[in-house]
Amino acid sequence: MTKQTILGRVTQLAKANINALLDQAEDPQKLLDQLIRDYTNNIADAEEAVAGTIGHLRLLEQDHQEDTAAAREWGEKALAASRKADLLRAAGQGAEADTFDRLAKVALGRQLQSEKEARTAEPTIAAQTEVVEKLKTGLEKMRGKLTELRSKRDELVARAKSARAQNQMMDAVKNVDVLDPTSELGRFEDKVRREEARATGKQELAASSLDAQFEQLDSVGDSAEIEARLAALKAA
Repeated sequence: MTKQTILGRVTQLAKANINALLDQAEDPQKLLDQLIRDYTNNIADAEEAVAGTIGHLRLLEQDHQEDTAAAREWGEKALAASRKADLLRAAGQGAEADTFDRLAKVALGRQLQSEKEARTAEPTIAAQTEVVEKLKTGLEKMRGKLTELRSKRDELVARAKSARAQNQMMDAVKNVDVLDPTSELGRFEDKVRREEARATGKQELAASSLDAQFEQLDSVGDSAEIEARLAALKAA
């Protein structure tokens, strides 16, 4: 896996829009469970890849330190050989002095080579360091997304349970309304009221009939009184 691929993958996962995914999901809880599994696996893969990248960077840094130390040591050896050559030449030992001058030149060549290798590695180390920092940042974002996913999953599960409980309660209330015994009582009450009204009607009807009979008796009495009074007039 190349550094660019690792970085691109981490960046893409870290920027994933969880809310947009949830809006498009038919079953958000299943989607979140799957995303959590995927994110967990991807984080593990990314951590392994980032660890490898960091390890490679540390090797480059170690090589750079060794090249820098070698350049310093070869410089010290070149200086020592040059001074020795100067001392020998001052003592009239020209051949031996030339030998140490040659050793000084060899040491200087080694120093130059070490310095070149150190300078060559520096841009790569700088680039690798930047990549590692980006990867670390991306991993932290991914871990944050994973925490967010777990939190949303827990919230969603709690809301789903609450919604199911509310729906069950509403269904129970609806069934109570459908099978409400008070509705039967209401119909029975209507029947009783109708019977009471019929009885009242019969009572009123009976009362009116009785009044008529009494009125008829009163009428008969008046006629008898009139006849009696007429007979009394005739007898006078």
